[in-house]
Amino acid sequence: MSVSSIGITNNMEVRIGQRVSRGMLPILALHTFSEYYRSDHKPPVTAALIAANTLIYLRPSFLDPLIPPIEQVWFNPHLILKNKDMKRFLLSPFYHIGEPHLVYNMLSLLWKGFQLETSMGSVNFSSMVASLLVLYQGVTLMLSKSLLLFFDYERSYYSEYSVGFSGVLFAMKVVLNSQSENYTSVYGVIVPSRYAAWAELVLAQLLVPGVSFLGHLGGILAGLLYLKLRSTYSGSNPIKVVIRGIVDAVKWPFKFLPRRGRITGRGTVGSNRAWRCQTCTYDNNNGSLRVCEMCGTNRGVSGVSSFQRTSRSDGLPLDELRRRRIDRFGGS
Repeated sequence: MSVSSIGITNNMEVRIGQRVSRGMLPILALHTFSEYYRSDHKPPVTAALIAANTLIYLRPSFLDPLIPPIEQVWFNPHLILKNKDMKRFLLSPFYHIGEPHLVYNMLSLLWKGFQLETSMGSVNFSSMVASLLVLYQGVTLMLSKSLLLFFDYERSYYSEYSVGFSGVLFAMKVVLNSQSENYTSVYGVIVPSRYAAWAELVLAQLLVPGVSFLGHLGGILAGLLYLKLRSTYSGSNPIKVVIRGIVDAVKWPFKFLPRRGRITGRGTVGSNRAWRCQTCTYDNNNGSLRVCEMCGTNRGVSGVSSFQRTSRSDGLPLDELRRRRIDRFGGS
């Protein structure tokens, strides 16, 4: 970003690109940097999603020709169905109407993304987010159309305009809490975590004016539908296959680099794994050892113990060594 795209107004407001920040965007940047700096796991897809949403909101000059104006991407069921407008269908979640709207959603994405991507892996997480986005938009579209057809309810939902990532976040919350037995606080109300999305849906309508009830409901239903499809579908996820192919292509050159253990403050990771002796079946917990602690056999060698061929050997047969091992350690 060029220096000219950032400035300070007379009211100490920070101008970034075509937007004026009133202090919330620097807080988002600081919080995100802090989380990634202190965490051992640094999920790249979550960071990319936060960056994409933020850049679309800021509209820096070098990206301005590539980013459609918000007027062209508002989620409007009537226009999407009338014009078969896939741009509105796919891009509207990445747009936000103000700094508080963006920052609140991105902080929520940071928290949920860290947990889900760390536990699922980046490829599975990317596939899940793409699936949830499509399901959420599709469910919301069908809900608004159904209200029009069956109840002639057009004014509030079928013709409304909305943007924002919150519907996808509601779906992610359903997935994240689907197996949780804990409790959580939603606007100060303690509820079981698995019902937190439903509680937030109701309380948000009461406490936060102007939020999209149908969009949030569509997100919850999309999350439930995703869990149902994931539990019943045993085939390969086509979205996951595409994403895995891209990831594999990027990682392919690194296969030719020599591999080393990852060094941390606690030593080398990946070289201290337990191994079982093929001669006496003793489990050696120290992976750096090259000989068995029980019988002295070299690691990876089967047959007669090297311990039996040394002066320390009492000439014990192999069966006797195994019996003594069972008597000493209780067997396994």
